[in-house]
Amino acid sequence: MRFDEILKKGEKLLLEAGIEDSRLDAFYLFEYCFSMSRMEYLLYKDKEGNPEDEKRYFSFIEKRRNHIPLQQLTGEQAFMGHVFSVNEHVLIPRQDTEILVEELLPLAKGKRALDMCTGSGCILISLALGAGLKKAVGADISSEALKVAKKNGECLGAADFVEEGKINWIETDLFQRIEGTFDLIVSNPPYIETKELTKLMPEVRLHEPVLALDGKKDGLYFYRRIIEEASRFLAPEGTLAFEIGYNQGKAVKKLMEEAGYKNVRIKKDLAGLDRVAAGEKVHKKQCRNEVKIEN
Repeated sequence: MRFDEILKKGEKLLLEAGIEDSRLDAFYLFEYCFSMSRMEYLLYKDKEGNPEDEKRYFSFIEKRRNHIPLQQLTGEQAFMGHVFSVNEHVLIPRQDTEILVEELLPLAKGKRALDMCTGSGCILISLALGAGLKKAVGADISSEALKVAKKNGECLGAADFVEEGKINWIETDLFQRIEGTFDLIVSNPPYIETKELTKLMPEVRLHEPVLALDGKKDGLYFYRRIIEEASRFLAPEGTLAFEIGYNQGKAVKKLMEEAGYKNVRIKKDLAGLDRVAAGEKVHKKQCRNEVKIEN
């Protein structure tokens, strides 16, 4: 088959399977399998493709028809101008999460940072590459996710931008194995209500790790735990920041303020939806002693 025939067939198969952006996905897989840019395709579309590459292409098309995410097929996703490796053990980095990183970059330079529920490591690595860190720790309960994060850190040379000269990746249930003090604790924790998981698009529901999606009954379980425990590891005036769900700003802000965080703010994404919550730990000297002694 000619290149143009191969691509048109790929587009048709994805469209019939109800895949959104079928034309775009068909070309991305074409580009990946044939190592051919759009310009090269336009130049050589009348030429015949290599049979082995053609076979590989249609095997990928079939997987995409079954709603396996494009990024898991190619094994990569762009984030903050860098290409990160991904697989079925980590959430695919999303553009919405870039808003969290952009919010923290001005605060991160030369700081000690902990990324809780690090997944692919895209947040911590992007902060290291974009701002430089004094200390960098990425924590996750999944050993398989940490393998991906470590690979990304090494491939992107992130440790070169950390004063300590390395990134520590720690397998832990939240703060269980965390030691030391940090100027910045950031997290994109599981925040989808359990009852909403069945409503997610099949690419997410069937192929991304439920461990990284399920925020329990009300979606706030991990926010509560992290807010409750983080203060023991934050330096005075240190920042705690989260990615949040589109309707969770008010609830997360209340949780942080009740825990004693100050200057809690909610940043919205480009669609005007809640996306980031951040606040600072109150210095002890600023705390008022509200205990009343009765005579």
